Amino acid sequence: MVRGSKEVLQKAAKTLSDILVCPLSKQPLRYCEESNSLISDAIGVAFPIKNGVPCLVPRDGKILEEEDASKHDSDTNLSAVN
Repeated sequence: MVRGSKEVLQKAAKTLSDILVCPLSKQPLRYCEESNSLISDAIGVAFPIKNGVPCLVPRDGKILEEEDASKHDSDTNLSAVN
C-alpha cells in the first residue's frame, strides 16, 4: 500500500469509527495493523480489510484463537481514535 493510501485510510478510520460496529454483536471494532483487519473483541472475530474496504459480511469474519484475540499491543480501538 502506498503511503498516501495509508494516510487516507487512517483519516477514514477516524470518521468511520463513529458508525462502524460488528455486524454480529453490534459492539465497537478495533483496527489490527498486523492483520489489516477489524477485530470484534466481544465475539472474537476478525473482519478483513480488502483494498481499503472493510468486509463486514458475517461470512467473511474469521474466528480468532484466544491468543490472537488477546493481542492489543499494536492494535487501535476505533472508538478511541477520536
